[in-house]
Amino acid sequence: MDRLVISRWTEVMTHTIPTTPTESLTAAGPVLVVGATGKTGSRVARLLESRGHDIRRASRSSDTVVDWTDRSTWAPALVGAGPVYLTYQPDLIVPGATDDIAEFVRLTDDAGIPRLVLLAGRGESEADAAARLVHAARAESTVLSCAWFDQNFTEGGFAPEVTAGSLTLPVGDVGEPFIDADDIAEVAVAALLDVTSDGDNPHAGRTYDLTGPRLLTFAEAADAFGRARGAAVAFTEVSPADYRDLLRQFDVPAAEIELLLELFGTLFDGRNAHVSDDVQRVLGRAPHDIADVAAAGACAVAPEPVS
Repeated sequence: MDRLVISRWTEVMTHTIPTTPTESLTAAGPVLVVGATGKTGSRVARLLESRGHDIRRASRSSDTVVDWTDRSTWAPALVGAGPVYLTYQPDLIVPGATDDIAEFVRLTDDAGIPRLVLLAGRGESEADAAARLVHAARAESTVLSCAWFDQNFTEGGFAPEVTAGSLTLPVGDVGEPFIDADDIAEVAVAALLDVTSDGDNPHAGRTYDLTGPRLLTFAEAADAFGRARGAAVAFTEVSPADYRDLLRQFDVPAAEIELLLELFGTLFDGRNAHVSDDVQRVLGRAPHDIADVAAAGACAVAPEPVS
């Protein structure tokens, strides 16, 4: 098992929104992608670039630095920027995250940012508090409240163990509507750039509940990736105490262990065991199924030969 770094990461509309991308928003400045090395941020940046938009990548390691532990980096990143895609690391559930978001929003107000799109997790009171702060900004705001990512099994902290043929977690049979990070990125780009024929932002003030098309337990998700690879992935449920001991064996930092235990202990009591159609409403198509994401991952990483 490699070091774990986990990402996961309404007002319902009644019809698909007819929109067109606008050039006026990006004419005033590049789209600032905060967290541009992350699962969704990297996809948002690539998608914008593929459509010819000017972007500014920001992270702790980018030319434009946004370090959530150093507030002096935040205002310079916003100078001259257009719309902003905002992700917070390691997660909005951690202590101090809401205060950080409040200060960042204040700085976007000072910088005259036209649109602000926040990535958030479902079912977290802290994420809900951050959403309220973003919706109170002067910028036109959209919040993406997201289920756990399919890509955690192929790119994230679960990937090394899944590749080795197992998945061990402190979670039982509760369903989760795992979502493709590519779907999140497409919705994010729409929220950053779309306008109606009347010139309005159809996503302003919206909180979208973004999920995949069906509920799966973690055991079922592991099985989907095993089937795609042609090699079984055995799921094992363990107690939180045993999971803590397991992560310690692999030298996972204590802060990350406690974050993971808090996430698993908080979010999987059934509160998120429901599917939304907001991806369909925004994009005009169904969200990708986890089986399709698993198949794509299997093409990228062939299973180990059986001796």
